Amino acid sequence: MRLLRNLSLDQVFVLDIETVPCVGCHDDLAEMLQHLWEHKCHALRREKGWISHASHIDPLPDHLHAAALFEQAGIYAEFGKIVCISLGCFYYDKQERLRFYVKSFANHDEAQLLREFSAILEKKPEHWLCGHNNKEFDIPYISRRLLINGLGLPPQLDTAGKRPWEINHLDTLELWKFGDRKSFTSLSLLAAMFGIPTPKDDITGADVARVYYEDQDLPRIVHYCQKDVITTARLLLKFRGEEPFTDEAVVYADEASVLMRRV
Repeated sequence: MRLLRNLSLDQVFVLDIETVPCVGCHDDLAEMLQHLWEHKCHALRREKGWISHASHIDPLPDHLHAAALFEQAGIYAEFGKIVCISLGCFYYDKQERLRFYVKSFANHDEAQLLREFSAILEKKPEHWLCGHNNKEFDIPYISRRLLINGLGLPPQLDTAGKRPWEINHLDTLELWKFGDRKSFTSLSLLAAMFGIPTPKDDITGADVARVYYEDQDLPRIVHYCQKDVITTARLLLKFRGEEPFTDEAVVYADEASVLMRRV
């Protein structure tokens, strides 16, 4: 992959986000949003094949009611929110050893989380954004939530009117497809294929809403998000034909200022 071989690792941010429904349960939605969520569910039932376009089930099974389906609301930027963004960057120490710094922005206040994240991108507008399925999920989701929160788009996310080669986004899922559009390959599967430790040894994305609202354990979500970033970074190195860094090479930045000094 010529692009990857010519890419300077110290100009790459690796990112991952964790999202949850905007409120803890369907009944907590504002009345208008309840109606709009029902409309969304109506489309989902047919899109997913749960109900055929030619039929209607009345009454609906419990698991297809809007309230039951609300646990999936976190994947939609209109009905969800971001609770964690983890950002990693490659760095060479004084001995020219490759290091990987990880910083997480986690907050119940989504607007504050997004401000802190955007400040990093504003500081390094030439940096690429790398993630797994980030072109379809992470980047659009962050961009939409920024606008919903009344915040501007940092340079890497302000892509309107740009030519494809002017957009500095890297997607490990897209790279792996080699033009094949038939299937989705999970980060866990690719990690297994390349002998990289799995990031899913504790919770998965399906558990995040429960851990956030029921367990109220945001640090656990942060840890999970960071593992995805580290795995994606290791996968990127494999795609370049290089060996991944070890756990000892990972440094967790406690403050945003630390990460900003390192990049």
